[in-house]
Amino acid sequence: MDMPKLLLLLLVVVTASYGCAAAAAAARERNTITHVKGFDGPLPFSLETGYVEVDETHGAELFYYFIQSERSPQEDPLILWITGGPGCSALSGLLFEIGPLKFDVAGYTEGFPRLVYFEDSWTQVSNVIFLDAPVGTGFSYAREEQGLNVSLTGTGRQLRIFLQKWLAEHPEFASNPLYIGGDSYSGYTVPVTALEIANHPEEGLNLKGYLVGNAATDDKYDTGGKVPFMHGMGLISDELYDAAQGSCMGDFVSPPTNAQCANALQEISQATWAINPVHILEPMCGLAMRPPTTTSNVLARRSARMLVQEQDMLRLPVECRDNGYRLSYIWADDAEVRETLGIREGSIGAWSRCTTLMHFRHDLRSTIPYHRNLTQRGYRGLVYNGDHDMDMTFVGTQAWIRTLGYPVVEPWRPWYANRQVAGFTTEYAYNLTFATVKGGGHTAPEYRPKECLAMLDRWTSTVGKI
Repeated sequence: MDMPKLLLLLLVVVTASYGCAAAAAAARERNTITHVKGFDGPLPFSLETGYVEVDETHGAELFYYFIQSERSPQEDPLILWITGGPGCSALSGLLFEIGPLKFDVAGYTEGFPRLVYFEDSWTQVSNVIFLDAPVGTGFSYAREEQGLNVSLTGTGRQLRIFLQKWLAEHPEFASNPLYIGGDSYSGYTVPVTALEIANHPEEGLNLKGYLVGNAATDDKYDTGGKVPFMHGMGLISDELYDAAQGSCMGDFVSPPTNAQCANALQEISQATWAINPVHILEPMCGLAMRPPTTTSNVLARRSARMLVQEQDMLRLPVECRDNGYRLSYIWADDAEVRETLGIREGSIGAWSRCTTLMHFRHDLRSTIPYHRNLTQRGYRGLVYNGDHDMDMTFVGTQAWIRTLGYPVVEPWRPWYANRQVAGFTTEYAYNLTFATVKGGGHTAPEYRPKECLAMLDRWTSTVGKI
């Protein structure tokens, strides 16, 4: 071999070796966490956190928590989980809905909150990426304010970019079945993201389906289902319901067109205003939210004052779930916790479980066409509701599903967990499953974790039925 060819060969080998070394270095730089403040001892699961840039022009960085399946990481599904809002942190999904850590709310008196292991987490049977999205949510941020100016459909594109980059850095999960999941407002975000991925098959993402819980879908049905739900649950009388149904002609969304309809809706509102909308059987305890602002420095200055107020609010009865939400502020604003999570200094001020995204644009009226498109293209869909949620009712969900016109493959039947009826389910054509979770609220896994874990495990199994 002559000298020029030999030099060229050496250059190729050195370049390839450098590329492999760079990839290995990137893998070594993963922020793997074994201990967190508030938890006694090493974590009994694999936790990784980090950022992925999804807008190079304005520096939008999405923050994630990745927990490997505690059963079989190599084979179990990979779920990208988006908490609702828009603007509710992935940490909320991790600590209060489907993750393996919980606060010891009942045992809390003062000081720093204690974390405990939760065995009914979805990470028992799946790998889960908990993602702070859209940008501006949780610990996600943008280096330029223009980076916060994102729409719902734009978020779908950014989540596709996130997955593409994340899987390039985690190739060991590229062949796992991929599902996009979320709840509440993410009833919009999830199908938008799933269809965005489906429309780019060249990127090789192994998308199998999507799942949405207590999902916002289309206001015609989300709001329209509330009055029938109230009546069915015994919150309003037959007389009130009949008056509203007759005078409003079944339309509980549009502004009233006559005085009788307006009066009927006003009476219904007066009768139900003190009912907890996220679970009609639980007490109304207020909202654990910080006020919206566009200036992170202002939030930082408020932090200490807000902390005192939140601790005072913990004097509410222990059955108030908001107590746990307020503990999350203490935990996430702690300097040691932030250092452990790898939060970039100066990226955000005080953390918020749910915040108003001032720059976010909701640019889509309905995701029903997205459900139709995805399922008819062969992707599996699971739509479920906690049946005691008045915010996003199972009545409204069933109404929009009927508009798809899909034949029923397996009619309404009970499904079971722990040898008890856990809810009811209907199987439709095109691999669409609807399920209720008996006793669940907004969102279902927060109230019925064992049942929801069983539901997920069965639906993602080879059998594919709840």
